[in-house]
Amino acid sequence: MFDAISGFFLDLYEKTGLNFNIFYDEFEYDRVLAGAVTSLELMAWVICLSIVLGVIGASLQHMGSRTLKGLVEAYVQVFRNTPPMVQLLFFYFGLGSITPQVDMGGYNEPLISSFAWAVIGLSVFGAAYNVEIFRSGIESVPRSTLEASESLCLTKWQTNLHIVLPLAIRVSLPSLTANVISLAKTTSLVYVISVPEMTYVLNQIWSDSMNVPEMIFVLFLFYGIVIALIGAVFSLLERKLRIPGFGQ
Repeated sequence: MFDAISGFFLDLYEKTGLNFNIFYDEFEYDRVLAGAVTSLELMAWVICLSIVLGVIGASLQHMGSRTLKGLVEAYVQVFRNTPPMVQLLFFYFGLGSITPQVDMGGYNEPLISSFAWAVIGLSVFGAAYNVEIFRSGIESVPRSTLEASESLCLTKWQTNLHIVLPLAIRVSLPSLTANVISLAKTTSLVYVISVPEMTYVLNQIWSDSMNVPEMIFVLFLFYGIVIALIGAVFSLLERKLRIPGFGQ
């Protein structure tokens, strides 16, 4: 694939000065490819973990003790009311400075990598919103449905696991889709803690090659395509899992 497109972009550079060197310089091409993979892996981890944490948090708000409900509410308020970049800096430089180091034979490496801190930081940030999204979904489950589960002698946990949560998640999908898309875009902030994702890599390339407009265009196109695909997948889930007649 690289050989097929390199000639075109090299010729474009020689004739117009437009320097898309990531398409004709194999070294830069490999750097961008690695950055794209890192970005996609980060998005996948963050989206999945934020959804899992959101479901757990909403369940605790619905069924937990007063203490647990208070702790979840405090968590939601803290992480919803502080900027995600500040949270990333707090996790990486704040907590990262007191976590154990691993001796690599002459130098120390952090036990938790910058990528792992990015996953942790953005997951808890996104989950703070997902808790409220799923809580609203849980509250929308009709009282008659809960009464029917009681008549079947289901325990509170069985009702929550088999009836309330499946319905709440399906009802919450439109709001969840919006938050997932926003969270995927927020992953571009992790360059501040040196995660070698797409923004970080392209920033290095345009600093070395002085081709800022071209690389900004590539970055814009990359996120535009990826976010559109994520939105399409979740929109498909919405249509497939929509509860007929609900909310109409």
